[in-house]
Amino acid sequence: MTAHETIDQQQAEAFVGKVLADTTGTTNTVLAHIGDRLGLFKDLAANGPATSAELARRTGIHERYAREWLSGMAAATYLTYDPHSGQFTLPPAHALTLADDGGPMFFGGVHQELLGTVRTLDTVADAFRTGGGVRIEAFDKDTWEGIERFTNGWFNNLLLQHWLPLLPDVQAKLERGASVADIGCGHGRALIKLAQTFPNSRYVGYDVGAFQIARAQANAEAAGVADRVRFEQRDAAKGLPERYDLVTTFDVVHDTVDPRGLLRAIRQALRPDGIYVCLEINCSDKLEENIHPVGALFYGFSVLLCLTQSLAEHGEGLGTMGLPESKLRELSTEAGFGSVRRVPLDNPFNSLYEIRASIGGI
Repeated sequence: MTAHETIDQQQAEAFVGKVLADTTGTTNTVLAHIGDRLGLFKDLAANGPATSAELARRTGIHERYAREWLSGMAAATYLTYDPHSGQFTLPPAHALTLADDGGPMFFGGVHQELLGTVRTLDTVADAFRTGGGVRIEAFDKDTWEGIERFTNGWFNNLLLQHWLPLLPDVQAKLERGASVADIGCGHGRALIKLAQTFPNSRYVGYDVGAFQIARAQANAEAAGVADRVRFEQRDAAKGLPERYDLVTTFDVVHDTVDPRGLLRAIRQALRPDGIYVCLEINCSDKLEENIHPVGALFYGFSVLLCLTQSLAEHGEGLGTMGLPESKLRELSTEAGFGSVRRVPLDNPFNSLYEIRASIGGI
């Protein structure tokens, strides 16, 4: 700092208060993840208020840890505390976020995913100096299980109830019977939900991860839809083996090593009247419009997961915020698609697109 520069003391104090709040949020997330992992929130939601001794007895944990965890969550206002009874309560409105696994507001999967990615932090920090990144197989399994639990909320609460009604031509194809491919299928939850609802269609999921494919196949068998859903380990950007009426990607393109190759492969694999449904991150191509809490969260996930897994393979490295509408339109035109429609969607996290192989209807 030069001699003529001065510091606004109020501004400095306000900023240190923000950093304190952010740092406290980190410890809150860690404690919340412990509560999710050990089923503590679910117990409080199902069985009601508890003292530390009661929670320890009900969940099989040590009382001293229960007392400290409960105190921390009460200090964070995740739980409420009654000093007269010594009991801690999970308010019903909070249970939607902390205990309702698969619900529309559940955050446990996000916490699990985040803490899973932090385990590769040393590799990411090294990549800042040397290049490269974290390869997909190097991520902790909590990363992928957290993603499955988080996105399961989409497929349970949004896919059929909100997204498909906005895509009537897609819904009509599924009802009649369509050949469907989901790329970057993860653990297969989207296709399983579609297969349960539209049994006339046939489905295949592709993912580059062997662990994801094995888990997806097991999920399909458990759901009783393995007769019409199958999964295959494949880098779809290098080409797809069949022709499809419908292709889907759910928060995938911004992660991929070769997004241009992926969109070309999808275009080539679609039948002339085919439709590509693309769910992506709701973001702007102007940084100043991404400066808000959700944007900060996404940039954090980009460094820890989305960007680094692409750069690990010498990929384009779009990053979590790297596929705004303008960029998706550019890449879709380059790949030879006929039209791109942004579906009206009131969602701060995601944007939904209907991309057609050719201009015109089905």
